[in-house]
Amino acid sequence: MKIASIRTILFKAPLETPFVTALRRVDSLEDLVVIIEGDDGSIGYGEGAPTPQITGETIGSMQAAIDFISPQLIGKEIDDFSSLISLVHTTIVGNTTAKSALEIALYDLKAKAQKLPLYKMLGGTRRSFRTDITISMGETGKMVSESLSAVSLGYDTLKIKIGDNPQKDAERIKAIHKVLEGKVSLRLDANQGWSAQESVALLESLEKEEIMAEFIEQPVAADDIEGLKYIKERVQTPLLADESVFSLKDARRLLEMEAVDYINIKLAKTGGISQALALADLCASYQVKCMVGCMLEGPISVAAGVHLASSRADTVTMLDLDAVALLASHSLKTDTLFNESEIVLSDTAGIGISL
Repeated sequence: MKIASIRTILFKAPLETPFVTALRRVDSLEDLVVIIEGDDGSIGYGEGAPTPQITGETIGSMQAAIDFISPQLIGKEIDDFSSLISLVHTTIVGNTTAKSALEIALYDLKAKAQKLPLYKMLGGTRRSFRTDITISMGETGKMVSESLSAVSLGYDTLKIKIGDNPQKDAERIKAIHKVLEGKVSLRLDANQGWSAQESVALLESLEKEEIMAEFIEQPVAADDIEGLKYIKERVQTPLLADESVFSLKDARRLLEMEAVDYINIKLAKTGGISQALALADLCASYQVKCMVGCMLEGPISVAAGVHLASSRADTVTMLDLDAVALLASHSLKTDTLFNESEIVLSDTAGIGISL
């Protein structure tokens, strides 16, 4: 099968509530969907979410990058898969979300050509997973209310968005812990909002009150590697790197320095599935566990992340793939089951999502 055409469409969907972190506020989802069609009529779907505060990409820049790369792919055989993936990454530098959207569509098309669900093509066997749910940053009472609501929906792990003010953050965490103590695990995500010293002071104060989060995610600026190591050496709470890790080089530096406990893999940061697999394998070689996370994405990207998790289930022990659960509605056909905290992959060929 040869690649006959590549086109994109906008995918828009309303959110149940605004998504608020220390970096941004989003009121509705707007992503770019890539549609790659083979000359036999087969179609592969990919998706990317603009996150300018993290990847530096907008819808416009993603569209431009995809338009630039696509002519290199059209007319090529899908069976020459490694060459296609290489072209995605070498035709232009950066633009990791645009590359991820193209890669997801290529992997979807390749799995359909092999008549396999993607997770099986990648060597995975596990189909059923549980994800956490994000509690957006806001006033303490609202965050407590949303946490209680999430528990009522069956979530047993909450990811608490903080990072605008350490004192206020401590109040939020303590209030949520007080009403939910023993019922759920708490993950904390400061989205680069603190200094290393503030991080240590806040986490030590929580630990003294026996509030032990499953991890603290990216408390300091992405380039503050020494800050991450400073924190890790002084607190008991495990430390997870997110924005500090885009590439294998980034991860290797952190792992060699023993600066973090866990790595958050996101397709939009790695440039797609191929490098995400390599990143998981690198972490496994250091005996470091990973989480697969997502940006504010739709079902295509989220499902791709679950397929990735299945293929590296021994290393990927945590999922933060709640983006579909944050949507009020969407128009895509999903063979993959999204049922709040439960995500179950189908045995449909490919990713299991279509227009």
